[in-house]
This record gives sequence, C-alpha cells and structure tokens, in this order.
Amino acid sequence: MVSRPSLETATASDPDRFVEPLELGKRVKEIRLSRGWTLEEVGKRTGIARSTLSKIENDQVSPSFTIVQKLIKGLEMDLPQLFVEASEHSIAGRRDITRKGKGEPHPTATYEHELLNFSISRKKMVPFKTKVRARSFDEFKEWVRHDGEEFLLVLQGKINFFSELYEPIELKEGDSVYYDATMGHAVVSLSVKDAEILWVVAR
Repeated sequence: MVSRPSLETATASDPDRFVEPLELGKRVKEIRLSRGWTLEEVGKRTGIARSTLSKIENDQVSPSFTIVQKLIKGLEMDLPQLFVEASEHSIAGRRDITRKGKGEPHPTATYEHELLNFSISRKKMVPFKTKVRARSFDEFKEWVRHDGEEFLLVLQGKINFFSELYEPIELKEGDSVYYDATMGHAVVSLSVKDAEILWVVAR
C-alpha cells in the first residue's frame, strides 16, 4: 500500500488521526459535481483551502478527523453519505475489534456517531453506534440519503424513524428496521435521554 502524506500531523491518541478507511476523495468530488459546486464554493462552505480540497479529491493526502468534520458540516451531509462504494477487492481472514467506547467519534448537529472497526478498509458493511441528539424532524435541513442498504437496531431508549415513502414509526429498545438507504431517512429521539442505536450500512 502506497503511503500518502497527511493534512495534519496526527498520532493514534490524537483526535486528528487519519480517517483512511473512509477514502473520501472520490466521494467528495462526486458530491461537489452533483451539486454543481466549484472547488472555490466548497472551500467557502467548509473553510478548507482550494488546494487542499483538490489534493483530497485526487487522493494525494489523507484527510484528518478535523478535515472530515469540516466536510460533513460544509457539505450539509451526514457521515454515511460520505462513504464510498466498496471495490471488488477481497482479503480473506480479516478481523478487527473495537472495545467499548473506543470507536472513531464523528459528532454532528443531530447525531453523535461512533464508527466501529474503522481499521479495516474496503468493508462491505460499515457499522457504527449513534446517540440520537435530534428531537424534531425540523432539525434536519434535508433528507439523509446515500447508496446501499441500511440496518438499524435500537439499543437504548425510543426513536421516531422517518422515511421518505412511509409514515413515521416509533421504535423502542430491541426493535429494528432494514431499508433502502437511497430513500430519504432520518431519526429523532423520543427519550428524555439521547436514544442509542446501532447502524450498519451495506454497500
């Protein structure tokens, strides 16, 4: 594997450590072009220099945690929407363990994601735990949608699951839902405390 320079110096204990498994370059470019934005426009929205964005899109640098957070906020997207489609490459015998509370944090305005087993790249499934901060659908600027299928399991509390083609439905601890992630969807917590869910994205 070819080593790429980082945008910022980072260590394993640093919150700005690399986010290599996400392979954001191609996906960021797809999003930018689909919305008709120039690099300059994305730079203004994210606070990231045009030259840096160009290097990210061309896979010349590995974006740090801080850069990924700026991209999520500036592009007005949620974490799963930045995932790229898995390649046909397959490696046998892989394994990765994430201890409790040791996942990769990705907080947003509506969700507090914890990406699990992030050391393995080119996964066919992307698992993450999420604390649902949102209490109203109005907190979302638009539907969340991305390629693939998605599985959601309520771990704690109660949620309201919104989807573009169906009526909202309440789900409580132990309930689950499987759906086409290209269909707009969003989740809000109905609990006093933030509900906690397990999400698995299949590519």
